[in-house]
Amino acid sequence: MMKSEYPIETLLGMDYYVTETPGTGGILKKTPSDFVVGEIYGEIKMTGGPYLICELEKTNWDLQKAVKEISKVLGVSQRRIGWGGTKDKRAVTRQLISIYGVSEEDVEAIRIKDISLKVAGHANSQISLGDLKGNNFAITIRDIGTTDPAPILEEVSSASVAGKIPNYFGIQRFGATRPVTHLTGFDILKGDFREAVKTYVSFSCGNEPEETEIARKHYLDTEDVRETLAIMPNHLRYERAMLHHLIEEPGDYEGALKVTPPKLLSMFVSAAQSWLFNKALSRRLEAGGLDEPLVGDRLIFKGGREDIVTEDNIGTAKVHMRRGRCAPAIFMPGSEEFRPAGETDCYIGELLDESGITPESFGLAAEITGTAFRGALRAASIRTEMKYEVSGDSVGLEFSLPPGTYATTLSREIMKADPEKMV
Repeated sequence: MMKSEYPIETLLGMDYYVTETPGTGGILKKTPSDFVVGEIYGEIKMTGGPYLICELEKTNWDLQKAVKEISKVLGVSQRRIGWGGTKDKRAVTRQLISIYGVSEEDVEAIRIKDISLKVAGHANSQISLGDLKGNNFAITIRDIGTTDPAPILEEVSSASVAGKIPNYFGIQRFGATRPVTHLTGFDILKGDFREAVKTYVSFSCGNEPEETEIARKHYLDTEDVRETLAIMPNHLRYERAMLHHLIEEPGDYEGALKVTPPKLLSMFVSAAQSWLFNKALSRRLEAGGLDEPLVGDRLIFKGGREDIVTEDNIGTAKVHMRRGRCAPAIFMPGSEEFRPAGETDCYIGELLDESGITPESFGLAAEITGTAFRGALRAASIRTEMKYEVSGDSVGLEFSLPPGTYATTLSREIMKADPEKMV
C-alpha cells in the first residue's frame, strides 16, 4: 500500500493506493473520445406508454446542460426527462433517457451539435437510477511516462480481479476543479444555510480565471450581494442565481439554495456522505486489505443481502469473499439510526460527532432538498476484470463497473498521476 502524495486526494479522503508499483503517469481524457462510457440496463418493458425511451449519445456535454438543451428544443419542461446515471462531461457517453409526452417525430427532428437521439420505444414509466445495472468503459491513457507499463498493468489487473482496489468516490463527486459540493453539504446538514451559500459562492482553490477569483473573494470578504453579482462572470449561473434571489429576497438563504436544480441541491448532501465514506475507507485500509474480512466489517452480497463479520462467522466470510460472492462495505450515515458495528463504523461516528451532525440533520436536509437521505451501504472494494493493450505511449483499458463506481478510481491506481491529469 502507498500513500497518495497529492493534497487534494488527502483532502477528499483518498489517502492510499493499494498497488505499490510506480505509476504510468500520462493523461486521461486528452480528448473526449479517449473516455467512452455505455450504460448497462436490466429489462426495460417497452410495451407502449406515454414515455418515449431514447438512446442519448453525447460528446463533451454535461448531462444537465444536455437535458436543458433538449428540453428547450422540444419546448417541454426539463422535469419531463428522466435518466439513470450522470456521466462524465469530457467523454463520449451512451445512455437511455425517457421523455414524457413527445412524439417520435419531435425527437427525430432534433439537431444539436455533438448530441444524437435514437428512439428505442415507448414505456409506462420513466428511466430512473434503479434501471441502471452498470457501465462499460473503454478508456485510453495517453503520453504515459514509462517504456514498460506491463508490470504496472498486470499488478492493477490482479488486484482488481481479487477485489483489492478501494472503491473511493472520485474527485468528480466533489467538483473536479473546485471540490466544494461536500463542504456546502455539511453546511446544509448543520442547518447553516447562510454559510452554505457563502461556501458555494466564495470557496476557491486558486485555479479559476482571475475575474472568477476576484468575485469569489469579494463575496468571502464582504457578503455584499449586489456588488458580487455585478462582477460575477455570467457563466457561473448557479452562483448568480443564488445572488439574484438574495437581492429579491434579502436574507432568504434557504430560498437561495433552492434556486439551484434539485439534483444539484441533493448532490451537496450526498457529497458530504461520500466524503465520510472516503475517510472511513482509508481508515479501513490501514487496518487490513479489502480482500480479507475483519471482525466488525459489514458485508454486502451480490443479491443485496447484508451481514456483519463476527468471530463466529469470519471463516465463512473469508470463503464467500474469495469466491467473489460478497465485499466488505461501509455504511454511509443518514436519517436512520446509526449503530456502529465495528471500528470503521466507530470512526464515522467520531467524524459525525466532530461535525455536530445527527440523524435529524439528514431529516432536515431531506426537507430542504426534497430527497431522502436514509443512509446506504456501499461496497468498499472494486472487483472487475480489466483488459488492457499497450500501443506506443498509450494504454487502452476496457472494463465494467457497477452503478456509482468511478472508472477514474481504477485508473488512478495505474497512473498515480496528478488528479488534474485524470478529470
